[in-house]
Amino acid sequence: MRRLLKSMLAGLADEFYECADGADVRAAYACHQPDVVLMDIRMGRVDGITATQQIRAAHPSARVIIVTDYDQPDLREAAREAGACGYVVKDNLLELVERLKDEAPPRSPSPNKSK
Repeated sequence: MRRLLKSMLAGLADEFYECADGADVRAAYACHQPDVVLMDIRMGRVDGITATQQIRAAHPSARVIIVTDYDQPDLREAAREAGACGYVVKDNLLELVERLKDEAPPRSPSPNKSK
């Protein structure tokens, strides 16, 4: 899924940082301060809802979009309460691309880097 997302979003971002656990996402956010975090719900030690809440508490301007398989009202509400600015179901990744195009800051031309 991460490879697919990187491929779809290659024209919208210069750098990608990948993490498999919410605790790692928190650390990566603190280090790199990306424009947007794409966060799944189901992850290792720390789930995406908890990680979103922790990132937003430490960095109120952080923008987190939940990208998940779960299309349940209670999870949408939990994500919103945690501070996520969006919620996209993986069945509809084109919605994510369109949302990011609308929110993306202007980019300067540079080679695509992956980290």
